[in-house]
Amino acid sequence: MSAFIAQGHSQLGSGHLESGHRAPRSGTHRVGSGSRGVFRLSGAAKVLPMRLTNVTHLRLPFGRLWGYDVSASGLGRRIPVSFDQRLHVGAGDRSGSWMALSFRLPAATRRESIADAWLAVVARHGTLRSAFAPGADGDPVLHEIEIGPGSWVEHQVAPGQAVNDALRDILDAACSPYQHPSHRLCVLETAAGLTVVIAADHAHVDMWSMLVIARDLLSALDAERAGATPMPEAAPAFVEHTQALLDRDAAPDHVRQRWKAIIEDSGGVMPLFPLPLGTPEPHRERVEVRDVFDVDDAAAFAVQARDDGVSTLARAVVAMTAVTRELAGTPLRAVFPVHSRFEDTWHDSVGWFITNSVLESDVAEPRAAAAAVKEAVQLGAWPLADVLAPWGGMPVAPGMFAISWLDLRRLPVRIDSVALDAQYVSAATDTDGVMLWFILDESGLHLRCRYPDTAEARANVGGWLDLLVARLQADARSSVRGRLQVADRTFRLERASRDDIEAIAALLLDDQFGSDRESVELERYEAAFSAVARDSSHYLGVVRDSADHMVATMQLTVIPGLSRGGSTRLQIEGLRVAPGERSRGLGTAMLEWAHEFGRARGARLAQVTTDEARDRTRAFYTRLGYQTAHVGLKRHI
Repeated sequence: MSAFIAQGHSQLGSGHLESGHRAPRSGTHRVGSGSRGVFRLSGAAKVLPMRLTNVTHLRLPFGRLWGYDVSASGLGRRIPVSFDQRLHVGAGDRSGSWMALSFRLPAATRRESIADAWLAVVARHGTLRSAFAPGADGDPVLHEIEIGPGSWVEHQVAPGQAVNDALRDILDAACSPYQHPSHRLCVLETAAGLTVVIAADHAHVDMWSMLVIARDLLSALDAERAGATPMPEAAPAFVEHTQALLDRDAAPDHVRQRWKAIIEDSGGVMPLFPLPLGTPEPHRERVEVRDVFDVDDAAAFAVQARDDGVSTLARAVVAMTAVTRELAGTPLRAVFPVHSRFEDTWHDSVGWFITNSVLESDVAEPRAAAAAVKEAVQLGAWPLADVLAPWGGMPVAPGMFAISWLDLRRLPVRIDSVALDAQYVSAATDTDGVMLWFILDESGLHLRCRYPDTAEARANVGGWLDLLVARLQADARSSVRGRLQVADRTFRLERASRDDIEAIAALLLDDQFGSDRESVELERYEAAFSAVARDSSHYLGVVRDSADHMVATMQLTVIPGLSRGGSTRLQIEGLRVAPGERSRGLGTAMLEWAHEFGRARGARLAQVTTDEARDRTRAFYTRLGYQTAHVGLKRHI
């Protein structure tokens, strides 16, 4: 069996979640007593981004490392095993098959309280009270077990040993497939507070599940502080979902034939990365993390997708198809994990709610890519054991290529990841295949890729990623979102680059009051640009005409605040239009774009200041609905 499956298949667990494909209901589930939320579970508030990292790169403070040893009974009643669980656990006991979530507790908490909260979480989710054992025929068998209170054990961090490495050793040993149980609660204790790490073998969890576990643990801690009931009734168990899938009808013939065609076109195996990766054997992994879009480019990319009548994922598939055609001369073919929480029933459950499908995209065009994504979702909606029976199961081979897409903004389970410094953590492992994760959150689009660390893979996967990221970014820059239509002329509004500084300074200087307020020293503008560019709450925009000349600029700032019922404001500053374009509608178009920019970030109020002596400017803003409702005061400091 391929080492990608034997050691790396566990990392297929994020799954596909995109708008237009059976997306979950909106809102955030509050579990527990309804207390004031000492641990800051997010309600209707803005959801903040979460890092996806590897245990090798995990940020951990140095401190005393503790693990909680629960007590576990012997194996009890046998329960059904899902197709993916059988594949994952059937590869045998091994290290590196787990996933984890780490977060910091923002309040002083006793370890005993954390242990009680953890036991409440385990009691709520049935899959955390189950364990695998080898069957008589060698296939894994799943049993119920009972979990009870245990004790804290301190794990020594050896002299010169990184905390990450010590934690990795613990989780590799405790969270392998056949452990009873195969999950572990750890705490790093420092003078500044506690960092909690929760890990489990992937057979029992996916990324969504890790959020459920963290939310429930935090809720139980909140409830204890409030003296309330620590946890509501048990969530629907993953085993019920497994049985429901086993009871489904077999796939129709056209689904079987399509699977067969894609597998045959891939050489009789699951889709492979289209370029050489080196010798077909497990190698140490190379992990690359790239920030593809910031929030503005992500919004521009999404607007273009909507204009094309497709999902954001489909637009990304267009880019991947084009890059694959250019570099390999073949269609894009990949394993495509799809989440199986098809009903609201499972939204609060813990388990491996992922099934695998196959994606084939031959034409780099939005509608064709959307059809390919739709087909992949449909191909993954049927019991795979039956579909893949002609190959004796999933026909994996070295070089397998998998693409996962997860829009964290759409998950109905959320935590305040920034306040908690929460991080998804994957295990380190050897691999012979390529796994690509796209994570879309409030900070933009991020890409994480794991591949064999060989010279060929560095060149070929790295080159494929380089071209893909460049293509995606070019698509965002050319999006319809940045187009301003003024009469019969088209302009483009985009984020300013460092190369624009001199032109922006010239526009600011070419103004009624510019000669008194602005400077001819470009270094001061360059330093200011660096400060603005580092702060994501600012957007410094420039407008270019059809000849690519910069003809206008403005700076937008999103200001959260508590006044006006916690309203967020959009501040508009430094709006300047070149003399030849004034009084022709460009300024109006820029403000309309700015208002949409603010609305997309939750702003309910737009505000602008202008000098009292600028009569025409004040008339311009008044005509567009701005009111002189406040007196603005300024002074030099």
